[in-house]
Amino acid sequence: MIVPINIESKDNKSYNIYIQALKNIKIDGKVAIVTNPTVAKFHLDRAIKSINADKIEVIEVPDGEEYKNMDTVLFILDRLFEAKFDRKSTLVALGGGVIGDMTGFSASLYQRGINFIQMPTTLLAQVDASVGGKTGVNNKYGKNLIGAFYQPKAVYIDPKFLDTLPQREFSAGLAEVVKMAVMFDSDFYSFLKEVDIKNSDDIVKIIAKSVSLKADVVNQDEKESGIRAVLNYGHTFGHVIENLTNYKKYLHGEAVAIGMVMANELAINLGLLSRDEANDIKELLKKFDLPTNFDIDDVEEFYEHFYLDKKSANNKISFILPNGKIGSHIIKKDIPKDIVIKALNRFKVE
Repeated sequence: MIVPINIESKDNKSYNIYIQALKNIKIDGKVAIVTNPTVAKFHLDRAIKSINADKIEVIEVPDGEEYKNMDTVLFILDRLFEAKFDRKSTLVALGGGVIGDMTGFSASLYQRGINFIQMPTTLLAQVDASVGGKTGVNNKYGKNLIGAFYQPKAVYIDPKFLDTLPQREFSAGLAEVVKMAVMFDSDFYSFLKEVDIKNSDDIVKIIAKSVSLKADVVNQDEKESGIRAVLNYGHTFGHVIENLTNYKKYLHGEAVAIGMVMANELAINLGLLSRDEANDIKELLKKFDLPTNFDIDDVEEFYEHFYLDKKSANNKISFILPNGKIGSHIIKKDIPKDIVIKALNRFKVE
């Protein structure tokens, strides 16, 4: 299956997302595969055999969200300079969302921009992170606060990569799938309630539908000035959770799952979602073995962290919420602090 990206912009950016087994990929010039030791052990040989290029270098970086920073990006860039890469060279991101974000950001920086390709190996990266051109790194102030919108030349999604994925990582990817369904497609949401996640055909359907939904959004709004912001459902809260726990306690998808539950609580307070619908979403997340609760020690501290989020502007926080029913969404930027605090208090440690 091929899903096209055709971004509505003067630059006419377009590329394909291939959902299929890896096959001969012709790349002109030098290629550097950026990966980590965990992924390399399982998938590097197959990736190298699938690429037809003049020369292939491998750049291994440490595994983990805590290494998604400028130090690692500078390490990647140094390796490219040492190998005498030029502006016709290409980077290949072989790994999950962390690898994809750092590789894309490095590609945007090296000699003012070289090509890169996404080859995602986790479910979260296949259904979400590899599509749309968001790249970047974290710093002490928050997640992905340093980065660029930089589109890949292609995305190669091979579902066989998921065979070696730990169950926890697989579940984390399903959080982003639930996000898509709750925001955009009630029929897809109903399908997820019945899906057998051990059935490979169902997994391919999940990947294809998620990618199609995200591609449609990105085609309309590359740089998150409108509808693409809806993809941050659960993330406003989830990014605070990740930051407060130093990116070590939760996987990204796990934090997003909790963030969706928190967002739903806020939606209930605003009369946008019923308690029954919120509970239904929560049960679906539990079905996929995702966490749904976080103990907040200091509600005021949690609230102040919202202002470090990229989606806050003019001292206003953007909240992405369900709007009246599953499959519909709204962006709210004018919610009084006391209503937000009321929602957060549901998670406060007694």
